[in-house]
Amino acid sequence: MDLADKFVQFAESGNQQRLKSKDGRVLQGWIMEITDDALLMSTGSGEKGQDVWLKLVDVEPTSLAYFHSHSQQWQAFTL
Repeated sequence: MDLADKFVQFAESGNQQRLKSKDGRVLQGWIMEITDDALLMSTGSGEKGQDVWLKLVDVEPTSLAYFHSHSQQWQAFTL
């Protein structure tokens, strides 16, 4: 399984995702699109939201978490 496929699993794990980029930005929202080398994350809400493209290699792999709707808490995700 390649890296993009693992990020697809991450995107499908909960109703929101949270991650940290290697430059220190924390992004929380919804992964809208995944390519072979990048992902598009929609953050914020309504007109204040913004879409952010981030290369997969620029994501800190230990920072991945998703919001689990049944337990109502953030769960760690391991690539």
